[in-house]
Amino acid sequence: MGAQWKTKHKMDAANARGRIFTKLAKEIMVAARNGADPSMNAKLRSAIEAAKKASMPKDTLERAIKKGAGLLDGPVNYETVVYEGFAPHQVPVIVECLTDNKNRSAQSMRILFRKGQLGSSGSVSWDFKHLGQIEAVPTSADADMELAAIEAGAQDFEQGEDGEVIFLTESTDLDAVAKALPEFGYDVHSAKLVYRANNPVSLDDAARAEVETFLDAIDNDDDVQNVYVGLA
Repeated sequence: MGAQWKTKHKMDAANARGRIFTKLAKEIMVAARNGADPSMNAKLRSAIEAAKKASMPKDTLERAIKKGAGLLDGPVNYETVVYEGFAPHQVPVIVECLTDNKNRSAQSMRILFRKGQLGSSGSVSWDFKHLGQIEAVPTSADADMELAAIEAGAQDFEQGEDGEVIFLTESTDLDAVAKALPEFGYDVHSAKLVYRANNPVSLDDAARAEVETFLDAIDNDDDVQNVYVGLA
């Protein structure tokens, strides 16, 4: 999912944290346009949880909320633009940009996709599921992930790598399931809409390394918010 191809040694840790904070701040600012109170704004609540999990400084977080809500430095004009195409070896890729300049983003994507193939809208998204993904951790040893998924209304679930559970939902059910999970012993850390490939591609090590280099270049672009890839 997302930038799952990355390995920690590929980038300097400080620069990586800076990019993560920038992406998270954008999400917070966009979400805060619909209100600065997280208790009344599910999207903002989720973005704040993600920022806290990444250890974003409190003043950075609060500034992003105020800026997004129009309480600081004027209005925020970011908008989401989605690009589709193929990495090398015909690996399908969906790129979500959050940008204040669509022309700049389009030019960047044309350049970055030269080693792959930039497609039109719908060229690869037909082979992805657009669904809700909730990352949650159990609050007690007897929390039952299957029971929680059924009772909260999730469509599926899977065990994460660090003890968390990933609950998958219909896109329209994301907020309702996220709100229900705490009743069944789970603390929600993030809730967002994502793309998951139906038929991920398997590659040998050399080809995979080429694709990873391509994906890293895209992910490092300032306007890129999320990258989804059909890579097994």
